Amino acid sequence: MKGSLFVVLSVLALASQISGQACPTIVTRAQWGARAANTAALTTFPPTHVVIHHSATQGCTTQAACAALVRSFQNFHMDTNGWADIGYNFVIGGDGLVYQGRGWGRTGAHAVSFNARSIGIAFAGTFTSGLPPAASLNAAHALIACGRSQGQIAWSYRLIGHRQASATACPGNALFNHIQGWLNFVTTP
Repeated sequence: MKGSLFVVLSVLALASQISGQACPTIVTRAQWGARAANTAALTTFPPTHVVIHHSATQGCTTQAACAALVRSFQNFHMDTNGWADIGYNFVIGGDGLVYQGRGWGRTGAHAVSFNARSIGIAFAGTFTSGLPPAASLNAAHALIACGRSQGQIAWSYRLIGHRQASATACPGNALFNHIQGWLNFVTTP
């Protein structure tokens, strides 16, 4: 009885903490200079999965540099890949800010078999041997908690690394190992 009461109280405390979670600062598309795009709404809403990526590029540490990097992602995704917009729903810069990609409720182009039922969050940089800055990791946790509290992510979502959805090294070994300790990480998507 004591054990089950502790579990119930722990779950209620976590739910209270998450529902009261302040949303992180989100740099809007207009603020980072996004091109116009028209993307489809998610077919599964709220999305059941959160897919973590790294951009496998240089990182950024200032809002100006991060905005330029996010614009370069959008340009590459649209001009080279032929996609309707940047592939990710959100990008987290090394400055600790969240940059709106496609945003909430939109189908991404980040993990083919999961696009219509997930939110794709990319960390700007390459994380094969090191982790993103603590401020960036904290921003990701806050974004996911915010999405849950606003009904933009399913309460019982499943968190995975991109490599679990596609044959890729993304999100890098160090970041992939790290996210395995995050809330709702699953080994089988």
